[in-house]
Order: sequence, then structure tokens, then C-alpha cells
Amino acid sequence: MKPSEPVRDGHHGRYGETFFSPEAAGEGERIDFGALAYDDITLARLRALGAGPGWHCLDVGAGTGTVSRRLLEEAGVASVLAVDRDVRFLAARAVPGLEVREADITGADLAPGPFQLVHARFVLMHLPEHERLITALAERVAPGGVLVLSDAVDLTSDRTPDSPYTSAMRAMWRGLRSTIGTDVSWVPSYPHLLRGAGLEPVAAEIHVPPLQPGSPISRFWADTWERSRQAMVATGLVDDAAVDAAIRYLGSDACAALSAGMLTAWGWKPDEGPAVRS
Repeated sequence: MKPSEPVRDGHHGRYGETFFSPEAAGEGERIDFGALAYDDITLARLRALGAGPGWHCLDVGAGTGTVSRRLLEEAGVASVLAVDRDVRFLAARAVPGLEVREADITGADLAPGPFQLVHARFVLMHLPEHERLITALAERVAPGGVLVLSDAVDLTSDRTPDSPYTSAMRAMWRGLRSTIGTDVSWVPSYPHLLRGAGLEPVAAEIHVPPLQPGSPISRFWADTWERSRQAMVATGLVDDAAVDAAIRYLGSDACAALSAGMLTAWGWKPDEGPAVRS
């Protein structure tokens, strides 16, 4: 079975429960490694789209709150509502203008809005019902506002040279898909799905951080493999020794691979007046 083929067992746990529990030691640090790899790119895009003074923003699946806080402190937005199913990391790092709410994006308790910016990063890839959830987020965007979604895209393929890294990544994607339902195969459809939710114009871009020894993204993947090791080994694609070899490979000068990329797509809620789009 190729990594892009669907898993049909129908028995998925949930992100943050089966794996990546916020109660696990070091989970906040793992999330922050990802933030160090991607936050500058995310903030540059949000500011280019106009996020700034006067904007009221919704940050869904806010994690440790790095994007929420930087919107307030650097972009100068008026307020950010940061939502997550577990808010322990958010509540521990309060700043003026930041409101924290414990809620589930799949339920009915998400904030009604409207917001000039609705942002979700590395959230929808872990959840089913993609079209329904994107529509629900689009409904919370104010006229003239923007919905911004970011998720991972797998850059390995059948022609990618075999290495400890590619073996581990393929096992990770398949293992997470069969256990918690993580699915990145649909992420390149974001522009189409945003149009389907009534947003226009839409656009997208991809960022791929470099894999270098000791870099935040390399440390993020090493920690992620450790925490999902059970699911990876269960695929039969790797064993414990192979996972260990992949972690050593990430930290060595011999590493020659592409990280998974982050695809960011955005779409605007139509309004009646003229607007400048970036």
C-alpha cells in the first residue's frame, strides 16, 4: 500500500489522546519546535494579507499560542480568540488582548464570530469531514475578511531515494492515518475547497524548511517519531532500530532529504465594497 492510499480500518483515535497528549512531558516543547520552523512564514503571510490594527482574529487549534501572541505583539491586531481542545499551554502564557477558549472545532461550541481573520494551522489534517469544517470556519469570517488554512504536504514519492528519513516518514504518515486519522493527501485541494465554501479570490503557497542538524524542524520530526513510534512500527515498514537510525540520520551531516512542506491557502469572504487583496 502506498502512503497516499486510504486506510480502511475505520477505527481512529484522536490527536492529543492516542498520540501527542498535552499531558506528556515535553509535548509543549515539541509544538514549539514546529512553531520555530514555521511561525515567521505564517506571520509574514498573515501580515501581507492585512492582519493589523483593528482586526479581530480567531486562531483555531492554537497550541502553545505562538501565532496568537505574535499577531497581538507584532501585527498589532485588536484581539485574538485562541481556541483549543486543551488550553493548558495557552493559559500559561497570557498576554493583553488574548482570550482563551477551550472548545472543539468539530462541535457547536466554537466562537460564532465574525472575525476579520480566521486561522488554523496543522489542525484539519487530523480531522475528518474536511468540507464541513472548512465551511464552518468560512461562516465565521466577516465580510471582507480572510480564512487562512495551513497543513502539511508529504513530498516523498515512489521515486524519492530510499533513506532512513524517507522510511520513517512513510511509516509515520501511514501509522498516524490508521490510528488517529491524520490524512494529508487532500491538503493540495485547499484552494478548491475554499472556493467551494464561497470564498474568493483564493491563493496558496508552500514552504519547505531545510533539514539541518539541530534545526527546529529536524528536532520536531525526531520528537514526533519518538511519540508516534508505536504506530510507525505497527505498519511493518520500520522497526525500532530503523526509527532510531532515522533519528540519528536527522542529526547528522549525511542527511539529504526534504522535510514535509507546509501548504498555506487563503480565501476572502466577499463584501459589497472594494478591497485590496494580497
